[in-house]
Amino acid sequence: MWNNFTTDYKPLLDFAKDKNLNFIATNIPRKYASQTAKEGLESLNKLSEKEKSYIAQLPINVTLDTPGYPEMKKMMGDHAEGTKVMNFISAQATKDATMAESILNNLQPGKTFIHYNGNFHSKEFGGIYWYIKQKNPNLKMAVISVFESEDDELKIPEKEYIPTDYNLIIPADMTKTY
Repeated sequence: MWNNFTTDYKPLLDFAKDKNLNFIATNIPRKYASQTAKEGLESLNKLSEKEKSYIAQLPINVTLDTPGYPEMKKMMGDHAEGTKVMNFISAQATKDATMAESILNNLQPGKTFIHYNGNFHSKEFGGIYWYIKQKNPNLKMAVISVFESEDDELKIPEKEYIPTDYNLIIPADMTKTY
């Protein structure tokens, strides 16, 4: 479990249990994302059919046209050498594509599906959002992003602010668990 499971995820799980709601784990098992980062996307082809059932259908389209991925490459700076950087981005893509496919596989007509994820998985309508739109461009979705403000009046931050559908501005000194 993540370090913040008890504070961030367990309350959501408990709420779903109390309300008898479906609770879907959508992410790829860490070992497969790690394998992708080390050995590349092609290494997933060697997995058994059972193992492949835990990840998005192969092949997974990985492109720097996906919002957020060019930023990842830039963040890696001098480490962004050839296949090493693409393996890292491919690992992120396997997570995003798997979560997107899990969401699409678990949608129920007339029901709302709420997905909680870290910012980078849907930042600027990239990641999960991008993969869902590739498979179902007409699906109605909204992205909620959280931004920190150093300003006491919670003004929109000037840097790194690229709005999505709904944008929460929180104090920079707000308690965080992760």
